[in-house]
Amino acid sequence: MTAGHVFIATSLDGYIARADGGLDWLPGMGEGEDAMPEAEDHGYDAFIAGMDGIVTGGATFRVALGFDPWPYALPVMVVSRAMTEDGVPEGLRGQVRIVRGIADARAATADAGWRHAYIDGGQVITGYLAAGAIADMVITRVPVLLGAGLPLFGALPGDVRLRHLGTTAFPSGLVQSRYAVA
Repeated sequence: MTAGHVFIATSLDGYIARADGGLDWLPGMGEGEDAMPEAEDHGYDAFIAGMDGIVTGGATFRVALGFDPWPYALPVMVVSRAMTEDGVPEGLRGQVRIVRGIADARAATADAGWRHAYIDGGQVITGYLAAGAIADMVITRVPVLLGAGLPLFGALPGDVRLRHLGTTAFPSGLVQSRYAVA
């Protein structure tokens, strides 16, 4: 089966987006004092270079559709019970595939020969964790408290033990921790 890998940012209080899906609080998504220093490498390029594709949720996919240019060079599988292939913009057809659930996504990535998949979106990450399909996680905490929003993790059927691999504090104030799923 394909190993799932997470690379995600959260607010200090554990939210990955505002309740409406907004990401304006993320460094680099704004301008001025919220802009990310260009010289600060958080490891995303090295991370994504080791992935065969991306598995994301419908809400995260809809947010990514608002980026110009499209942020992914890798194939994308969108886990959604509501979306259909007709909801994929013409320019992304062939690069984006809709699957109905976590089990379908896992089977499709294995059938496609993916060895490593970037798992993105809180509900999809939680589903992969519940299935025991996440190998490791890189979680970057942004020094902001949102007070409400979409949480990184949802309810799990039991404890998920992690092994801390390391933490890096960046000059911008971001704190990034790496974990292996035990």
